[in-house]
Parts: sequence; C-alpha cells; structure tokens
Amino acid sequence: MIQSHEGNQHDHNLLVTGGAGFIGSNFIRYLFEQTDFSGRLINFDLLTYAGNPANLQDIQELYPERYVFVRGDIADAATVKAVFRRYDIESVCHFAAESHVDRSIKSPDRFIQTNIVGTFQLLEAALSQKAFRRFHHISTDEVFGSLGHDGMFTEETAYQPRNPYSASKASSDHLVRAYANTYSLPVTISNCSNNYGPYQFPEKLIPLIILNALEGKPLPVYGDGKHIRDWLYVTDHCQAIWLILTRGVAGETYNIGGMTERENLYIVQRICELVDELARPDADRPSSELIRFVEDRPGHDRRYAIDFTKIRTELDWQPREDLDSGLKQTVEWYLGHRDWVNQVRTGEYRTWIKDHYGEMK
Repeated sequence: MIQSHEGNQHDHNLLVTGGAGFIGSNFIRYLFEQTDFSGRLINFDLLTYAGNPANLQDIQELYPERYVFVRGDIADAATVKAVFRRYDIESVCHFAAESHVDRSIKSPDRFIQTNIVGTFQLLEAALSQKAFRRFHHISTDEVFGSLGHDGMFTEETAYQPRNPYSASKASSDHLVRAYANTYSLPVTISNCSNNYGPYQFPEKLIPLIILNALEGKPLPVYGDGKHIRDWLYVTDHCQAIWLILTRGVAGETYNIGGMTERENLYIVQRICELVDELARPDADRPSSELIRFVEDRPGHDRRYAIDFTKIRTELDWQPREDLDSGLKQTVEWYLGHRDWVNQVRTGEYRTWIKDHYGEMK
C-alpha cells in the first residue's frame, strides 16, 4: 500500500474529472484499493462514448459514503460551480479530455470545448474555494510534437503540438500554468506517454488489436508501422499521479514514462503472439497474418520518448511493469471481461471503425 507523506492529504474532498473513462476509472480504483486515501471522492463525468460508470460499480457498492458519481459537463460553468460548492471540493485531479487524435482530425470543435473551455471552468471554480489544496492536471507527451531518432522529452522541452488534440491539450497546460502564476493557484502538471491496460475503450490501438485478433478480423496498422511510442501501464501511471498529488511541489511539472519505446508494428505482433498463446493455441494460422497496413493519418508524429528522471529522483517513482508483463496482463483482462467488451461496443463504436478504416475484407 502506498502511504501518503503528508498526513492531511489522504482525508479530504477530491474531485476526479473524467473518472468513468479509462485512466480515470483505473485511478479511482487504485485510490480505494491500494492507498490510504480515506476522504470522499466525487467522480464528475459526462459519460460520452468512452465513459462507462460500470467500470466502478463495485467501488460504488463498497464505498457508498465515500464515492459519489455526478454526471455533468466540465465546460458548463454553472454545473461545475455547483459541484464545487455542494461537495466543498478541496483538490482536483483533472483527467477529463477528448483524447483520440483521429476524432480530433474529423471533429476538432469538441476538443476545443472539453479540453480548453472545460479546463478553464474548473480553474475558475477552484479559485472560488477558500481552502483549496491542489489542482493536478493530467496532460500528454503529444504536446511536445515529434522526436527524431535521438533524444527524449523532458519537462523543459518546448511545445510543438501537431494535431487538434495535442494543440488543445497544450492550450489547457498553458492555462493551468497561467492560473498558478497569475492567481497563485496551487497546481501540478504531469505529461505521460501512451497508456494501456484494463478498461481502455476499444478504438485505441492495443485493445483494438486484441479484440480483432480474437475475432479473426483484420489488424489495421498505420503507414509502415514504424511509428515509435513509449508505453506506460495504467496502474503505474496511477501510482505516479497519486505521488504527485500528495508529495509533488506546487507549480512543478513531472514527466511520466514507461521506459518501453517500441514500434507500433512490434506491439501488434507481440499482441498476436499473446492472443495465440492464451486464447488460440490450436489455431491453424497465426494472428499476425491478419495484419493490414492502412493509409497513414495526417500529421502522424513519428516518435515519442519520455525522460522521467525528475519524478524518479524527486518522488522515488519508476514503472513496476515492463512491456511483456503489462501486455500479458492486459490481454488476460480482455479475455476475462468479454461482457464489458460487449457492453461498450455500441453502434457508435462500430460505425466509427467502419467510417475510419473502411470495409476491410
């Protein structure tokens, strides 16, 4: 169990935005199951396509006095202010964001509203609280743009967003820093690499490949498959966020990475091997034969890599899972939660996949 190093940090009213989504729901589960957090947690989520309150049904049943779910839009000023007043919010952990690059290319307007206007409304509401402790903002390594063959992103790397999603996240990061400098709001920011693990919506690469391989469907890979990402197991990310929230220095930014740079094609091939090993041991042909290269998306960043020296040295954090252990746990989770998969695979999801990738025979 991770013990907080500041006694007053584990017992207060914490607002988690986007807590019904992938990383948010894993973070809430982590707090209740693996830390000494004993306060009240308010999960504020609009429940768009990727938000699923069933992700935390057992938490709601086990902690009815300490877990509260509120459905609402962070871009709605009146609703946000009402939640802050009603629950006397003392800290915020801000996950809520539109986060899929492909969706941002097709429909950037929602990204502007949620990621920029929504963050602004939360900051304004936080300023109104008399005894506010911390506003932690979760960002992404995509705000830094694309790396060449050498080097890594640090906390000092200049921002160079290259698509509507990363531009909207960069804007929200700047807003958070502005509120710290202008109004002395106690904030921290973390920029993380690509997350994977349980409860991730199946339009993202890893769950999409797992499920398509299980069902014998084509496995779409953008371009030549040589785009490189640093992969971070979601529970490792949650531990890092809690350390920043409880021990991080106000006004500071922390990079969080998985130390697992790999080409996308390698990730797809490794998932194929795991699916064949765990679910298709008697199959006639390997799942890797289902790989199909599709047209690359516009503005596709070639490489990301995170230098997390700062959080390792200052907060004694580093990832516990390597890529092999994390991918195996992830494949096993999707194999064991087919009911969840069937629930989230709505008509909207199927339509999105068809519209984006086309009919792949």
